[in-house]
Amino acid sequence: MINIKLVCVGNLKENFWKDAVNEYTKRLGKFCKIEIIEVKEQNKFEDISKIKELEGQDICNCIDGKTYLLDLGGKEVTSETFAQMINQDSLLSSTICFVIGGSYGVSDAVKGKIKDKISFGKMTFPHNLARVMLVEQIYRAFMINSGAKYHK
Repeated sequence: MINIKLVCVGNLKENFWKDAVNEYTKRLGKFCKIEIIEVKEQNKFEDISKIKELEGQDICNCIDGKTYLLDLGGKEVTSETFAQMINQDSLLSSTICFVIGGSYGVSDAVKGKIKDKISFGKMTFPHNLARVMLVEQIYRAFMINSGAKYHK
């Protein structure tokens, strides 16, 4: 069974975000092992480059396997293409990792380490919503790959 790992800066504070993520992680349980790692948001500093550097070190310590960074400058893909990516990656790696950076983005070290970048579009979304969207799209990808009717 493939391992899916989400590395996210910060945590979900409101229950409605937690409930949405929990629902999709529960559904994903029949397709994969999913792990969500929340690295500490470095909000005690005023220097943005210092914040990104410290968060970046934590991110880099958590990633492994085939890794994607959610990034505004990343490649926009359809749900079908995303499903194909997950299917292909699962043949080559036992772990597929997705990274959602902090509110200031990620350090150059993270961008340099993670070559593959994907985007949900040119709009900026709250990090909590991005996490919900990501786990839903991962679930959708597994449903597409299994031939289920979830994706219309």
